[in-house]
Amino acid sequence: MLSFWSRFRNVLLQNASAVYFQAQKLRSVGIHGMHSSVEDLKTEAMQVKILPALQDNYMYLIICDSTREAAIVDPVSPETVLQAVKDENVNLKKVLTTHHHWDHAGGNEKLLQMFSLPLEVYGGDNRIGGLNCMVKQNDRLKIGNLDVTCLFTPCHTSGHICYYVQSATGDRYVFTGDTLFQGGCGRFFEGTADQMYDALCKQLSSLPDDTKVFCGHEYTLQNMSYALHVEPQNENILKRIEWAKLRRATKSPTVPSTIAEEKSWNPFMRVHEPSVQKHAQQTDPVRTMGSLRKEKDNFKA
Repeated sequence: MLSFWSRFRNVLLQNASAVYFQAQKLRSVGIHGMHSSVEDLKTEAMQVKILPALQDNYMYLIICDSTREAAIVDPVSPETVLQAVKDENVNLKKVLTTHHHWDHAGGNEKLLQMFSLPLEVYGGDNRIGGLNCMVKQNDRLKIGNLDVTCLFTPCHTSGHICYYVQSATGDRYVFTGDTLFQGGCGRFFEGTADQMYDALCKQLSSLPDDTKVFCGHEYTLQNMSYALHVEPQNENILKRIEWAKLRRATKSPTVPSTIAEEKSWNPFMRVHEPSVQKHAQQTDPVRTMGSLRKEKDNFKA
């Protein structure tokens, strides 16, 4: 049995977390509105609605066009999610949680309370709020007629999951949370360079090149600044920076990229390249990964 002081400490921590969450939410919206516009990507078989949240997060409403069944990725702002579900007139069935951090999983329990029907909450970590469907590597599920494969990518957190979604007509999308960003990757909070190497350079790199990458944050310009520091002669990076500047000037999202594009400009997916290894002063790809992340942690554009 917990002592009085242990129980008191737990209550304080829970309250502090709730206050911090609300403060971050208010600060992110403030008087300036959301950080990006809402955008839709539609194909014959599916739709992805890009929903900005907090200061720089993205949530994604995935819709099967033929069944109108939907899933939401990392619904940290439940009110925004419910409005999108109403606007699109879809049947929300699933919550796909990438990892337990509050800015991704912090809205799960409130969404469950607000939503009138039961929701399946997926994830790979018992620390995820509202979790009722634990998943692991290569587990499969459906969003209507869409096929979803779970990719276990520990490092940023020990239970991180990416969700690879395919349609019968050839759509290929991957929702990468804080593992793979456009031009970057997540910090190694609970893992190692070996794990991030496996996630980026084995699992995600092996997806078809045209797979669209939907990451968890609007970090593109920050990440591309570091990528340019690593490879100043890389024309792909220079072009993407100019493109991203134009997008951000109108508050337009810079997501998605593609797997092929990430392999052309993301230094963390280019750890086999001589130019990247030279910058890191390493010859081993995993050591290069670790060296880059250590430098990036303290990098200022």
